Amino acid sequence: MDIALARALHVLAVIHWIGGLSFVTLVVLPFARAQPTARQALEAFESVERRFSAQARVSVSLAGVSGLWLTYRMDLWHRFHAFQFWWMSGMLGLWIFFMLMLFVLEPLLHERFARQAEQAPGPVFRRMSRLHHILLFLAALTVLGAVAGSHGLMLF
Repeated sequence: MDIALARALHVLAVIHWIGGLSFVTLVVLPFARAQPTARQALEAFESVERRFSAQARVSVSLAGVSGLWLTYRMDLWHRFHAFQFWWMSGMLGLWIFFMLMLFVLEPLLHERFARQAEQAPGPVFRRMSRLHHILLFLAALTVLGAVAGSHGLMLF
């Protein structure tokens, strides 16, 4: 019973987390970049980012706790050492990166980002868009590998 609940919570948290990443990458950032002034671009981005960031902290944390619980309860530690389960390490790597971004780097660098975005919004939003596209690709690949792998299909 606890495994089924943990798996359901894990999938729900990942859907919210990666769905939000998709929305920010494919909708919010292009919308912000299309604004006529640096101030409007920053306000457009931050109005959504501020709301989603708090939600993402919850979903990323829940994904981590439920993933750890599933790994422990199902005794899946060996998968981190087997190449055919590359997606396990992929999930862990993405989770660590996002935890660092959401809980450490974003709060530390927020003011610096705002200053740079006001001075030169084009390069700042291009870099941010590029980073988000890379993260979205890695997340989508990892989700694809995890779903396929958990059903017996090894992609690589």
